[in-house]
Amino acid sequence: MEITALTQQALETGGGVVRLAPNWVPRAFCVPGRRLRLHPNDLYALGGERGGIDERWFASTTHADNGPLTPHDEGLSYIYVDDKRRVTLKEAIEEMGPALLGQEAVDAYGGWVMYSKFFDNMYPLPHHLHQTDEKAADVGQVGKPEAYYFPAQYNFALDTFPYTFFGLEPGTTQEQVVDCLKRWNEGDNRILSLSKAYRLDVDSGWYVPPGVLHAPGTRCTYEPQRASDVFSMWQSLVADYQVIDRAYLVKDVPPDKHHDYDYLLSLLDWEANTTPNFKEAYHLESVPARNVEMMQAEGYFEEWIVYGSPWFSAKKITVDPGRTVTITEPCAYGTICIQGHGRFGQHAVSSPVMIRFGQMTEDEFFVTAAAAAEGVQIHNASSTEPLVMLKHFNPGHPDMPQKNFS
Repeated sequence: MEITALTQQALETGGGVVRLAPNWVPRAFCVPGRRLRLHPNDLYALGGERGGIDERWFASTTHADNGPLTPHDEGLSYIYVDDKRRVTLKEAIEEMGPALLGQEAVDAYGGWVMYSKFFDNMYPLPHHLHQTDEKAADVGQVGKPEAYYFPAQYNFALDTFPYTFFGLEPGTTQEQVVDCLKRWNEGDNRILSLSKAYRLDVDSGWYVPPGVLHAPGTRCTYEPQRASDVFSMWQSLVADYQVIDRAYLVKDVPPDKHHDYDYLLSLLDWEANTTPNFKEAYHLESVPARNVEMMQAEGYFEEWIVYGSPWFSAKKITVDPGRTVTITEPCAYGTICIQGHGRFGQHAVSSPVMIRFGQMTEDEFFVTAAAAAEGVQIHNASSTEPLVMLKHFNPGHPDMPQKNFS
């Protein structure tokens, strides 16, 4: 009853648009890249033993899987009601799913089955994969496809390595991969010698299917993804400075399979990893979301930045200085403001310069299906600066462009 009442109050206050509080997530194996706009004194606000904060999750109903010290609500987004009261988006959707998402989405997908994040690391991540549904089910989870987009507004610095390794070079043998895994405790197992790195360009992106190895580089990355935190690390040493515990290789592997190399190989989508045209297959360039001349006349530009996946999609909208537009969508969505200030529906919206841990902001929202269909008015209050927002969607957006990932 309390969850329903609080959610209803937030919905009424915002006309179907609710504010979400910043949702910070640490990783013990990461070093913060310092571009999330979190205050430098707060990068280790959860304690050194938890690791630095290098992720901020958006519109998340997914619990972060960060080991035995993980709090019960880590990774869960909170709806802001007032300065003393909040409710998790997960609880709100469980109690009032049709009111937030629409009955059709609840029936089709069971709820909100994606989330997005900013990932910001000083050093590259180990070569790793996210399991398919079939393999994730072995440990009671679901698989995770994900996508990357590198917004210019969060990438004023390259950090140490703005390149990402994807997949395995065509011609790589399974025996070579197993040999790398067997050399885990010998320092660098040299799995990156079997892969290829690609330069990461701002305002472009990639799609990464389950079962595909990838070693993300040091761009600050916007990552729409399926609601899962399953992974398997396949690289033993990163940049000659960070030793990766083998436990991360088998974090989401059944205990009796920890040294079963045939099973570990089965986590790979071999065809996708070794495709000879990997960039052509999985690189994403932005696509206009509506008629370009019409958008220019009305003072905004909206583009698809993540598309083609059956699990999620994302857009970027840029509203020109001083302009006001009303934007409709056929489904609920989460959104994060990355530049500028003004109004978003009944709420003030602004992209912060610096955030203290625990501080509320005006940059993140969740828009219900009813409010999205009616249309949200966006006003850019600046006379000089664009207002820029990223929007992340559940599966099933009917206008999403298609792409053949193969």
